[in-house]
Amino acid sequence: MKYLRNTALGLTLGVTGASFAMADSHATELTIAIVNNGHMINMQSVAEAYTADTGIKLNWVSLEEGVLREQVTSDTATGGGQYDIINIGMQEAPIWGAAGWIEPLEFSPEYDIDDMLPAMRNGLSHEGTLYAAPFYGESSMVMYRKDLTDAAGVTIADNDSWDNVRAAAAAIHDPDAGVYGVCLRGKPGWGDNMAFVTTVVNSFGGAWFDKDMRPTLESDEWKAAINFYVDLLGEFGPPGSEGNSFNEILALYNEGKCGMWIDATIAASFLTVDGVAYAQSPNAGNAVGANWLWAWAMAVPTGSPHSEAAHDFVEWATSKAYVQAVANHPDFGWGSVPTGTRASTYAYPEFQAAAPFAAAEMAAIESAAPEATDMKPYVGVQFAAIPEFPEVGSAVAQEIAAALSGAKSVDEALAAAQSAADNIMSEAGYY
Repeated sequence: MKYLRNTALGLTLGVTGASFAMADSHATELTIAIVNNGHMINMQSVAEAYTADTGIKLNWVSLEEGVLREQVTSDTATGGGQYDIINIGMQEAPIWGAAGWIEPLEFSPEYDIDDMLPAMRNGLSHEGTLYAAPFYGESSMVMYRKDLTDAAGVTIADNDSWDNVRAAAAAIHDPDAGVYGVCLRGKPGWGDNMAFVTTVVNSFGGAWFDKDMRPTLESDEWKAAINFYVDLLGEFGPPGSEGNSFNEILALYNEGKCGMWIDATIAASFLTVDGVAYAQSPNAGNAVGANWLWAWAMAVPTGSPHSEAAHDFVEWATSKAYVQAVANHPDFGWGSVPTGTRASTYAYPEFQAAAPFAAAEMAAIESAAPEATDMKPYVGVQFAAIPEFPEVGSAVAQEIAAALSGAKSVDEALAAAQSAADNIMSEAGYY
């Protein structure tokens, strides 16, 4: 792979050769399906230099998280060919790679794949082969308004108990002043409300399946966790929480309406309010699985007519050079670089100065525990790395949202969730 240098932006672009950039690439257009969050939106601006240097046109399809998963899964599984590059994550990448739906990735020596954080590389690989390159990685942590906790005389510690978190939420909850004690995901989806809810269940000692892969959604641990979640958000959360996911809560937080938010570490990059402090995720006695592990990554569907150009773009967009391009971009800077993927990013003094959350984020990523255990016989923290999980998780997500809204009791919701999950796993032949 040869490289072109855009000195104005400090941007190194990887292309397949000078002739590709000078001649062939002007006729190439890549269609890229991305999730509609901040780092992905920023990439559209940063990548204008890529088009300028290579001639490759980029057609962006930006979709809400749940819609993206549905459309990308359908198109990739059927070989529809709608996209040349897709955003997927750790749940899909190993499974889709093993199924031959996405192409293995190999990069030039300059890419420095050993700089990639092991947790990200392992989570996006199958049998040692990388199938998706992380654009940004994340775990989860507590993000709270220290001015509010100080005023209320309460503290939030690393790996605090849920009881203490509830007490802190109660102390800073002031809806008459437009401040809610805690904001948490409630919008149904296996990667929406269930991402957070699963970590709560884990921390209460529960799991999605037993050693025989039978759903355990009516266990004492699930009941305790969901009752706690519903009560916490119902008493100290904003109205309509069953409709809130990442983007909705980010907006609420930046409007000063959330005293505390437990969610993806990547959110810290986009918080604009002053005085935010960070803590490792709370638990109810079991710290394993209390914080999730995820990467929004870029993959190339098998059979893309522009496979070579797609691989080149993925290499550039997940490289050290891209981090520098964001850092040097006049609209962004070091506080906006994608995090959670490369060790080198955390070594820059400029990044450390711009990202007060960096140490907390790295600690969360390094402590995440996706490995299978006796208690949890599947890989994954906030998901199970099996093909059936998106269907199972989505069905359960609807029931948890119904409990949160008050349409069902927790026991009713979990009974319906257990029945749905049991039918899916039985039909899939697990038992």
